[in-house]
Amino acid sequence: MTADGPRRSGVTLAAVLLLVAALQLAAYWPGIMYWDAVRQYGQAVSGQFDDWHPPAMEWVWRRLIVLQPGPAPMLLLQTGLYWLGFALLAGSAWRAGRRRLAVLIVLPALLPFALATLGSVLKDSLMAGALLAAAGLTAWAGEERRWGLRSAAIALLLFAATLRFNALLAALPLLVAVLPGTWRRTPTRLITCIVVSALALAVAMPLANRATGARPSGVALSLVIFDLGGITEQSGVDAFPQLAVADPVAINHRCYDPVRWDSYAWWVAEPCPIGFAGVRDAFAAHRQSPYLFWLKAIAAHPLAYAEHRLRHANNNLRFIIGHDVERPVQPQSAPNDWGYRIARNPAQRWIDWLAVQTCRTPLGWPICWITLALGLVWAGRRVAGAMPLALSAAIYGGGYLLLSVASDLRYHLWTMLAAGLAFAVVADALPRRRLLLASAPAIAVAIVGTAARLVW
Repeated sequence: MTADGPRRSGVTLAAVLLLVAALQLAAYWPGIMYWDAVRQYGQAVSGQFDDWHPPAMEWVWRRLIVLQPGPAPMLLLQTGLYWLGFALLAGSAWRAGRRRLAVLIVLPALLPFALATLGSVLKDSLMAGALLAAAGLTAWAGEERRWGLRSAAIALLLFAATLRFNALLAALPLLVAVLPGTWRRTPTRLITCIVVSALALAVAMPLANRATGARPSGVALSLVIFDLGGITEQSGVDAFPQLAVADPVAINHRCYDPVRWDSYAWWVAEPCPIGFAGVRDAFAAHRQSPYLFWLKAIAAHPLAYAEHRLRHANNNLRFIIGHDVERPVQPQSAPNDWGYRIARNPAQRWIDWLAVQTCRTPLGWPICWITLALGLVWAGRRVAGAMPLALSAAIYGGGYLLLSVASDLRYHLWTMLAAGLAFAVVADALPRRRLLLASAPAIAVAIVGTAARLVW
C-alpha cells in the first residue's frame, strides 16, 4: 500500500469525527437544560453561588455568558472537550501506526446515549469531556517528557475533580498515568504518586468552592438522609435523629423509595414529613454530627444498610429489573425563566430514539460496563494505556454502590466511555480468547439481566 492509502484513511476517519460532532451539536443546539442546569444558570447569572451543584462550573458559565447568554457556550465547551479527547486518542493511535485501534477508539464516541447526554448541559457531560481531553493529551504526550501537554492534562483532571464529589474515583488512575513513568518505576514511588495525586484531587473541590465564595448548602446530607431512610425501612427501627413527627418508621415507609432520595427533598409535589430541613435542624438542635450519626447507624444495622444499598444499586446499575427506571435522556429543557429550549429536529429525534432503544439493551446497563471494566483490569494489566481507563471506569462506576442517592443514567456516562475505550485498547492488543475471558463477567450479567427482563 502506498503512503497515500493510510493518509486517505486518516483523513476519512477525521472527517467522520468532524461530521458526527457537527451533527450532534446542530441537533441539540443551543443545549438542553435539566432542572440542575436551570438552577446552575440562575446562579451563574446572579453570581451568587452555593455548593449544591458545582460552583466551579457556575463560575465558568458566568464567564462564558459574557460572550453569549444561555446554554450554548457551555454546550460548546463540553462538546469541544469530548471530541478533542477522542480526536487526540484516535490520532495518537494512528500516528503510532495502529490504524485498527484508531477506528476502535472512535466507536465509544458514537454511542447514542453518549451523544444524547452530551447534548444536555450537565456536570456529568462536562466532567466526561474534561477526563477525555486529559486522556487524549496523555496519549499524545506518549512516553516523552512533554510537560506542556502533561500540565494541561493535569489541569483538566483537577478541574474534573471540582465537578462531582466522587470525581476523584474517576480521575485518580488518569492522574497517576499522566505522571512520567520514572516517577512510578518502583512500588514506593508508585504509592507516593497515588497518595499525592489523591490528596490533590480531594482538595480540588473544597478549594474551588471557597475560591468562588460558594455558600455551604449541606448537599452531603442527602446521602445521610437516604441511608438513614433505607436503614429504617429495612430494619423497622427508627434510625433518624429525634424528629417532631409521630411514628417515623411508618412515615418513612410511605416515603422511602430505593430508586432515589427525592421524596425527602423539598422540590417534590408531596414532600415527606421527614424532610431535608427537618433532619438538618434536628442534627443542629442536638449538636450532633450528621456524618458520625450516619456511621453509627450503619454500624448498628449493617444488614439493613447492606440491603438498602443493594436494592438501590440494582436500580442504579440496571441489573435485575423488569422495567425502565426512568427515561435515560431528556428530549427537551425544563421550564425556565429565560425560555431556553432546543428546536426539535430530525437529527435530534433520531439520536434520542436510538439512545432510548439502545439503553434497553446491555449497552445501557451500567452493571455491564462496570463488570467489563473489571475484566479488562485483569486482561489489560500489561497493555499500555488500558489499565488507567479500565480502573477509572471500574472504580468510579463501582463507587455508586455506596455513594449514590439517585438512579439517573447520566451518572454513568464516564464509566461507559472509559470502559469502551479500555476495551478498544485491549481488543487491539490481545488474542480473541483472552479478550473473551475478559468480557465473560459482562456477558454473564447481561444474560442474567436479560433473563430477568424476559420473565419479570
